[in-house]
Amino acid sequence: MSLVLSLDFQYTASIEKLWSALTDSSKLAKWVANIHTGEAMANDFKPVVGHRFQFRTQPNEWWDGIIEGEVLIVDAPNRVSYTWASGGEKHTVTWTLQDLGDGKVNLHLEQTGFANAQGLEGARYGWGKWCGNLEQVVA
Repeated sequence: MSLVLSLDFQYTASIEKLWSALTDSSKLAKWVANIHTGEAMANDFKPVVGHRFQFRTQPNEWWDGIIEGEVLIVDAPNRVSYTWASGGEKHTVTWTLQDLGDGKVNLHLEQTGFANAQGLEGARYGWGKWCGNLEQVVA
């Protein structure tokens, strides 16, 4: 059985600005950071279907510091989806953006493929922290 993480975040920003923060590698580096050190994670993400990318940070005793991915869906500025593989697990991450009007955007995250609740809760914590960082990037 595969577990699913589903989270929603609201931002005061244009949908285009939020889309750019989700798909531009230099902006991604500003909010996707090492959870333990806060260090930005270098990446070579491109919003191109089939593009393979990595996020890299300092390894530690539990993790090699590498997240591997492949872009699956690009529907600008509404949806982007990619694989997210690390630590022996491979998930699918899908971001869906919805313009709520009045300069507000809802960002829905769905991450599928968790083998256990511990992994899901770890991801919930990580994305919660990262999406707080994202708020600073789009402000």
